Amino acid sequence: MLDFIVYGVLLFLLVQVFRLWRADGDLSLLWYEKFGESPAQLAGKVVWITGASSGIGEALAVELSRVGAKLVLSARRKEELERVKQRCVETGKVADKDVLVVPLDSVAYNTHAECVEQVLAHFSKVDVLVNNSGRSQRSLFSETSLEGNRFLLELNVLGQVSLTNAVLPHMMERGEGQIVVTGSTSGIFVSPGTSAYCGSKFALRGFYGTLRAELHAYNIDVLLVCPGPVESNVVQNAMVGQPDKSYNQDGKLDPTHANDVSAPRCARLFMVGMANRLEEIWISRNPYLINAYLFTYVPFIGNWIMKTMAASKKKKQ
Repeated sequence: MLDFIVYGVLLFLLVQVFRLWRADGDLSLLWYEKFGESPAQLAGKVVWITGASSGIGEALAVELSRVGAKLVLSARRKEELERVKQRCVETGKVADKDVLVVPLDSVAYNTHAECVEQVLAHFSKVDVLVNNSGRSQRSLFSETSLEGNRFLLELNVLGQVSLTNAVLPHMMERGEGQIVVTGSTSGIFVSPGTSAYCGSKFALRGFYGTLRAELHAYNIDVLLVCPGPVESNVVQNAMVGQPDKSYNQDGKLDPTHANDVSAPRCARLFMVGMANRLEEIWISRNPYLINAYLFTYVPFIGNWIMKTMAASKKKKQ
């Protein structure tokens, strides 16, 4: 009898390893995609997306429009937001009045309350806030100025916190809502050359993990989404040492982006997490998905891998 139990456990583990190797999201997320609530139930919800002018934010707006969600699109570039709005209207189940463009600078904190008032004046409510704006990094710690570190932390962390603070009183008064924040697998495991970026994403896990507990009694859910490499312009726009310096390299030439998840697929998995009111999801292909599991369950192996990678990069310099 014991032999059957042991063999059964081993078979189960082998099946999970096989699933993980082929996966583009954590195993719980993929289970909910198949057996959980459909993203179609987001129809009619008012979803406010920051960083909506390109990449994951644009893809999420388009996919949400196809299920009939009402949208608020925010980023700094108004002309790009108008382009995304037109795309949503043309390909989705929304009319012009269902998509509101609200230009927003994440680090212009004193403007966020006014943006909230503009949204509430148009839609009267915000069901879901998706904090998606941010910037990546491609520079060693020793090559990154204090100004550069401060810039990324203010943009990637305080910008999200500020807008959340502005929207939260409305959700708490209604007694319902959902806050989604785009973290990263870099908030689960470290990666050489991205110290400030990793620091900002680890900070989001702390901020929003605490907020999740505090808001439970108000029927407000908090979802942390941790994407790995996704098809976008994140590599070209990555900061190099100083806020005014960008990497400006085609993402396809970056070895870390050789096996990217497509932006529409990433957006679809975002929506699965939102529809099922999940708390944390990982969206990535391997080896980054496996790295997330290693750092979570056997961190000494994950740390050894990253130290080996850092030493290899130094030798190539």
